[in-house]
Amino acid sequence: MKYFLFLLIVPFITFSQMKSKDDEIKKYVSEVNSDSLKFYISKLVAFDTRHTLSPVDDPNKGIGAARNWVLEKFKAYARNSNGRMVGYLLEQEIQPDEKRVDRVTSLGNPVAFLKGTDPDDKRIFLIGGHLDSRVTDVMDRKSFAPGANDDGSGVSAVIEAARILSRSKFPASVIFVAFSGEEQSLLGSKLLAEKAKKENWQIEAVLNNDMIGNTKAGETNEINNHTLRVFSEGLPYPELDKKAFGIRNSGLENDGESRQLARYIKEIAEEYVKKLDVKLIYRNDRFLRGGDHSSFVNYGFPSVRLTEYYENYDHQHQNVRTENNKQYGDLPEFIDYQYLKKNVAANIAVLASLAKSAPKPEHVEMEVKELTNSTALHWKKPKSGTPAGYYVLMRETDSPLWQKRIFTTELSIKIPYSKDNYIFAVQTVNQAGILSLPVIPGMAK
Repeated sequence: MKYFLFLLIVPFITFSQMKSKDDEIKKYVSEVNSDSLKFYISKLVAFDTRHTLSPVDDPNKGIGAARNWVLEKFKAYARNSNGRMVGYLLEQEIQPDEKRVDRVTSLGNPVAFLKGTDPDDKRIFLIGGHLDSRVTDVMDRKSFAPGANDDGSGVSAVIEAARILSRSKFPASVIFVAFSGEEQSLLGSKLLAEKAKKENWQIEAVLNNDMIGNTKAGETNEINNHTLRVFSEGLPYPELDKKAFGIRNSGLENDGESRQLARYIKEIAEEYVKKLDVKLIYRNDRFLRGGDHSSFVNYGFPSVRLTEYYENYDHQHQNVRTENNKQYGDLPEFIDYQYLKKNVAANIAVLASLAKSAPKPEHVEMEVKELTNSTALHWKKPKSGTPAGYYVLMRETDSPLWQKRIFTTELSIKIPYSKDNYIFAVQTVNQAGILSLPVIPGMAK
């Protein structure tokens, strides 16, 4: 096999030296509208409660009315897509489980599917948030449960993304979904994740937005209006017992696919959204709780949770009330809409970049048959798309982020850096300079 040696006289490309922003993605980011987000949230709050066990046949109140409204928004925006985007309700009858479901329940996820333009490109990228809301008692389906931030903010991101990206012509497909049943043990996301696994969908990224509009911390009242947390697992959940030995030997405990997605989100979001700091949290989720991305993680799909930096527990899972001159409840007045706008823009920049990119390189491998102070990598072209070339990424083993890139148009490379001292990956770059997700090499046989 022939390798191309990049000598030290060839400079690395650092992340600050990369191609300027893509004009199409910049346009999508600029179209995010805080008034639209405010309208979506006020409309969701007006359904009084969106508890999963609330009525599905009331036209004005409850989860049924809410999911029908979201579906109508999806269908309205689908008219911009020249027939490529369709909206539908993914339904399932849920039986009582003696836990958080006490009667037969109609579960429904409003979904919009935006089909990619390349029939050979099977990739799917998904953005979601959960539609249901709750108060202190998770079984209380009657009390006013506005759910403005938890998770009206996430659903507003999904609806706004559907509005803006419905006119796009990406080679890959995008799914927009508002999950029901999150507060009743992630029921809606489990339904979709199981379907995706059963039907062999090629989901390469799930962006789960859950509470992205609050800036004030409970207890301390500290304010942070510029940081977005991204939670991601480091080790792959499925079949971890079978994979752990190889992960340990290779030192890749920090390099699961969800962690690669998180790094990609940080890079792209900070590039396109001003005054936004994406903070990578090396956990799948927060303590004592879980989000809809976990349903996809459990089936092996790269998935992350995007959430505000501070949480305010006075306005989360609380009955709406005033005690000792303090207002409790998840009400719209506690949303910072400029902060929410930045977080929605980050989602749209990442989604557009992913869906516009060429597919990842395939069969990426690193040679380990000899003791050398150089590293040889090789890979194969993706099955679809027209790559302009490939970037080889590298970082020191104790660095959380990729530090340097080397560009090549070949399918192999040999570089004078030891595989013992660095972590490597390869990503595709298309004709517009858009980057795919990185692929960590396996060991060549």
